[in-house]
Amino acid sequence: MPMPDAPPHCRRTLRTIWIVLALLAARAVAAQTAPQPVPEPAPRAVPADPRLPAVQVIASPADALGATDAASAGSVDAARIQARPMLRPADVLEWVPGLLVTQHSGDGKANQYFLRGFNLDHGTDFATSVAGVPVNLPTHAHGHGYTDLNFLIPELVERVDYRKGPYAASDGDFASAGAADIRLRTRLAGPIGQLTLGGNGYRRLFGAVSPRLGDTDLLIGVEGLVNDGPWDVAQRARRGNAVLRWSGGTATDGQDLTLMGYDARWTATDQVPQRAIDSGLLGRFGSLDSTTGGESSRTSLSGTWRRSLDDGRIEASAWALRYRLALFSNFTYLLERPDTGDQFEQADARTAAGLRVARTWRASPGGVPSLATLGVQARHDRIDVGLYDTQARERLATVRSDRVATTQAGLFGELTSFWTDRLRTVAGLRVDRLENRVEASLADNSGRSAQTLASPKLAVVLQPTPTLETFASIGRGFHSNDARGTTTRIDPRSGDPVVPVQGLVPTLGSELGLRWAPVPGLVASVAAWRLKVGSELVFVGDAGTTEPSRASLRKGVEVSARWLAMPWLAFDADLSASQARFSDADPAGRYVPGSVSRVASLAVTLQQLGPWSAGLHVRHIGPRPLIEDNSVRSGSLTLADLRIGYRMAPRVDLLLDVFNLADRAANDIEYFYRSRLAGEPAAGVDDRHVHPAEPRTVRLSLRMGF
Repeated sequence: MPMPDAPPHCRRTLRTIWIVLALLAARAVAAQTAPQPVPEPAPRAVPADPRLPAVQVIASPADALGATDAASAGSVDAARIQARPMLRPADVLEWVPGLLVTQHSGDGKANQYFLRGFNLDHGTDFATSVAGVPVNLPTHAHGHGYTDLNFLIPELVERVDYRKGPYAASDGDFASAGAADIRLRTRLAGPIGQLTLGGNGYRRLFGAVSPRLGDTDLLIGVEGLVNDGPWDVAQRARRGNAVLRWSGGTATDGQDLTLMGYDARWTATDQVPQRAIDSGLLGRFGSLDSTTGGESSRTSLSGTWRRSLDDGRIEASAWALRYRLALFSNFTYLLERPDTGDQFEQADARTAAGLRVARTWRASPGGVPSLATLGVQARHDRIDVGLYDTQARERLATVRSDRVATTQAGLFGELTSFWTDRLRTVAGLRVDRLENRVEASLADNSGRSAQTLASPKLAVVLQPTPTLETFASIGRGFHSNDARGTTTRIDPRSGDPVVPVQGLVPTLGSELGLRWAPVPGLVASVAAWRLKVGSELVFVGDAGTTEPSRASLRKGVEVSARWLAMPWLAFDADLSASQARFSDADPAGRYVPGSVSRVASLAVTLQQLGPWSAGLHVRHIGPRPLIEDNSVRSGSLTLADLRIGYRMAPRVDLLLDVFNLADRAANDIEYFYRSRLAGEPAAGVDDRHVHPAEPRTVRLSLRMGF
């Protein structure tokens, strides 16, 4: 069956961006041949205040003392990101210690994320932004907080700044487990082009240029990708990305504009029941519905303006987003609708916009040198969201169709006080307001809701020696719920009454940590943390209603280390152990399904060994409970990826990437629920459902600079 066409406006938008980029690229190549490049302007520092002690901010993560307010926060630069092979764009987040990325469906769908005892599903409880644009989508058709990073071009990432826990006043919704800001490059050393070929029909073409336009920079990047994957039903993934980025000034006094366009379509192999594999009905890479999959598009425009002032600095940013998704899934096969199958479509079409303004002052309340920040954030989403019964991607019935308007606004303040040259505190307060309006296809489920929540924060940072820094943090965060869940009173499938849920659910986190840099090139951190989550009531897009989950308590320990042993040899090691339990007593059990108790990662990077370079990354995720009484558990997952690079000429590199180096027959994801195959009892069968990790996969890239 042919795939349905994407919305016409999405095709036109992406086509227009590609044409503009092609024209600009031609101009850029000509500009790159100029004999004398314009020198980069020197950065302007914020005027110094003699009353403030110096706080050194180090760009290199190998010496990060004084750079963060928590042991679990940090930054990863482009050089480290590029040293590691990446199977998917979202793998850039695996540089966040303890965070793992997997997939349970086709490559066009958002990934599955695990962090701090959470199965984050597709991104809930971990806030992500790219070029200042929030990626998490509230009240999404498939899952609240849906985080699809397939539009990201990894080669254009300049830095990933990450934080874990709800301790930063500037972090709002979805940031209880953590947050990451993915920042894009503003310029390249020269034009680059890359062609990648791999097994199973994998082909990728990437190119980028960054000419100077007067005293400003223009960055242009394009990517095209096709991939069938190892699946018995070829996924026929097709993806196009384009980035146009203009910037001027410096990091403290400058401005930028970023236009991004993305379009994709794919066929998916969803998770399948283990019993079908054991019986020989399916192979490990088989499918029970060859028409699942989807198409998605995304266009965003964002801009940032920043200035240093005599008494501090100010920064303002704004963004706008147009997004579409049509996702077809079938997880239970013949359980609900034996005649037509259980396939359903989740459709999401939205326009969203937001802004952020923050002003920082130097102050001395009570004679204590301090930095005070006051900021405001806001976003508004207008969403057409629907759930439909389908067969072979043809709609059979409407389960529910809603028009939603949701507005979030947050006011935050933070005071950093330097009590001595070794002791500082960071006190913060955040107040958030959420307002929802839902127009549902079932009138009883329409309505309005609103809620306000205050979230105080506090961190204490003590540096007892020049090589040791200690941290204590506590903070209240929150997690919004799907707007439809706050107004739904009738289950759209069964007609049973439903109790609406609150819009904002509080979380409370605390953390003790230290960072130690005993010798140049070695930095290690340890953090012990707790996170208490209120009732995790969320909207279940697969069913069109709300599903209550109990309050929970998560706690754990994280250890992270980076060692630059030689100028050409670096090691990165992370270990995270956690425990997640429901807070109340219930006969069903206290284990949180999907919660990961053990995550480990080890990376070894070799560079400048003559023309050779290499990177090995091994990651491990331990077994986890699949139901509340822990009687059914998943298997563990250990995979190794390898990158070998060879410089053939001054600006010509050959890259060999091998994923799943040992060809382990492991599963990316496992669930336990009820489904029904042909010939099975009408009530269905409880079983584990798995999606395998890709087998050994080899990709060869030729990268050329001009």
